[in-house]
Parts: sequence; structure tokens; C-alpha cells
Amino acid sequence: MTAPTARDDPCPFRSQHPLTQRARGVPAPDERQHAACYLCELVPRDWRKETMYRLRGRGPRRRYMAASVNVHHHAGTWGIGYWTVAEHRGRGYATEAVLALANWSFKERGVQHLEWRAEAGNMDSWAVAQKAGFVREGTLRAAQTNSNSLRDTWIGALLPSDLGLPFALPYQPVDSDLPG
Repeated sequence: MTAPTARDDPCPFRSQHPLTQRARGVPAPDERQHAACYLCELVPRDWRKETMYRLRGRGPRRRYMAASVNVHHHAGTWGIGYWTVAEHRGRGYATEAVLALANWSFKERGVQHLEWRAEAGNMDSWAVAQKAGFVREGTLRAAQTNSNSLRDTWIGALLPSDLGLPFALPYQPVDSDLPG
């Protein structure tokens, strides 16, 4: 039996690219049953529970998936995540999707602080976040586990005001950071 090609694969949501699998924490290989679970169980469940809103972006021919973006709520914090299929990177799809979902989150869900996190050193993820207006706020040491090791995590935030939108509550920023 030969592996299906993208053309005859009924589930183009799978990601076989090692960097995407590592960043997403998905099984390797990412098989059809994983995609079926994702599409038929996880996505609808999270929308119903209002804990994660996942969207997909299609490529130029609109036949295959080019990117995925989500906004998720966990422990009182709203975060954003995204990935782009390797052959569609660098075309602005992820940035466009992140901005659209951030705007929706601020306007429709009342989110007041949207957090971005990525493994420290993930310059591709940072490039998207920065283009979307996120401000990098620091590094969390040993904040994630990946491949059975602890990894540092970059963290950043996007506020409604970063996109020219109002806050629902008054915002009173601190004049200075912690002393040296």
C-alpha cells in the first residue's frame, strides 16, 4: 500500500511536516484517525464549551488546507495559536488569519488580553505574531515540555488598543517595570 498523496487524501488537515508536528505536539506520524478525531470530536466540542475556536485557512485553489488558527481559553487567559503548511509559509496567510481571529475575539468575545506563546527560538512564529501587532513580553523558563525535555517559552500579548479597538474596562498601565 502506498501513502496517499495530498490530491487523493480525503483529510488534508494532517500535517506530516516535522516542525509543524513538534510545534503542535501532535502524533508523528499524524494519521487519518487523528485528523478525524480533531475534526469530528475536538473542534465541535470546544466550540460548544466555548473554550477554543479553531479555524482553517485554505490555499489559493481553496482545495487544501494552508493554515490553522485558534483562540483558546485556559485558566483565565485567552491565547492564540497557529500553524501554516510548509509550502504556504511566508505568504501572509497566518498573519491575516491571526488578525481576523484577534479582532473577532476582542469584538465578539470581549477578550481584553490575547496571549501568544511559542518555544523560544521559533522565529517563524514570532514573525507572524510581530506582524499581527503582538508585543513580546519575555521568556518563561522551562515552561513547556517537548520531546521529553523542558523548553523555554517566549510570551507576548496583543491588546484591543494595539488594533485601535477600545477596552471594555479602564486600563491603567504601570509607569515602569520592576526595579533592576
